Order: sequence, then structure tokens, then C-alpha cells
Amino acid sequence: MDHSYRGNANGNSNGNSNSNGNGNGNSNGAPRRFGRQQQPVRVYHEPPLEPVVGNQLDSVARIYAFIEDLFFLAKIQETARKLNVKVQFVKTEKDVLERIEESGEKPSLIIFDLNNHLANPLKTIPKLKKELKKETNILGFVSHIQGDLKLKAIEAGCDTVVPRSAFSQNLPNLLRRHGAPDEIEEEVQ
Repeated sequence: MDHSYRGNANGNSNGNSNSNGNGNGNSNGAPRRFGRQQQPVRVYHEPPLEPVVGNQLDSVARIYAFIEDLFFLAKIQETARKLNVKVQFVKTEKDVLERIEESGEKPSLIIFDLNNHLANPLKTIPKLKKELKKETNILGFVSHIQGDLKLKAIEAGCDTVVPRSAFSQNLPNLLRRHGAPDEIEEEVQ
């Protein structure tokens, strides 16, 4: 059995040393590693967002959001800016109805943070659904453990309720689909 890989410590007398001189490494100077090799850190980059065609920032908002959580508010603002889509943040259903009356155009999407107690989503959703009918999609998001709140929101008239993580992940697609002008939206379908 050849034990030459063990180096000078075991009596290798041929003059070849497998040590880097400090006793802490192998012959190429790299430190010895014990146990499993470290895996390289993988960094995932989001693909760049392609803006929606047309200057949406000067147009009427097609998306309204009842969001108080600063993290989601900032995330929606930044994604909308990158996509060239206008999102209007509102606090009450009266704000939405006033803006619809001013513009004469119904929104394509209304987003609710179902934990936004200031907006009172379970009372506001039925009022908006009654006024806007099926022309406007209402999407709510909740923590993944709030199954009872999800069911109550669907009963109240919410078209879709998703976990926060799914909302964050699909945000660019949602904003692109609902923020695009009708002509572009029809071409996509």
C-alpha cells in the first residue's frame, strides 16, 4: 500500500515534501480542506423588464392598488416604473370611483392587500364589484397561512386571491397584462 500521499510526517525520505512549508497545506500552497467542498454561491439575476409600448405614464391609470405596506408599495412602484405602466394608489372606494368618473374609463385591475385594515377590503370589494361588474378584475394577496381570509375575500367578490410570494413573483406579468392599452392587450390575446 502506497502511503506517499501523507507527506513528511510519515517518514517520506525521498526529499519530496507535500507540504507548503507551514504544515497547513498541500504541495500547491492551497490550504487543506476537511469535509465537504464548498459549493460556489449562485446569484440569480432577474431578467430586465421590457417596458409596455406607448407612454403610459401620461395616460389614465388602468390599475388601482389598496396597499399600505411600504415594502409592497415600493415594489409595485419600481416595477411599474420599469414597465412604463401607471398604477394609482388609493385608500378608499370613493377615491377609485372619483378617479373613474374623472377619466371616464374603468380600471382593468384593482389590487388589495387583504391585510390592509384601513381599506377594509371585505367591505370594499363587494361595493366595487357591484359598481364595476366583470369589466374589472379584483386581485387580493394574503400570507400563505391565512386560508380563512382567502375564502372570505373570494366570497366578498375577489376574482383571485394569491399568497404574497406568488404576487411578488408574478407582479411584472400582472402589471404588463393589465397596464397595457386595449389595442396592445387585444394583440397579445
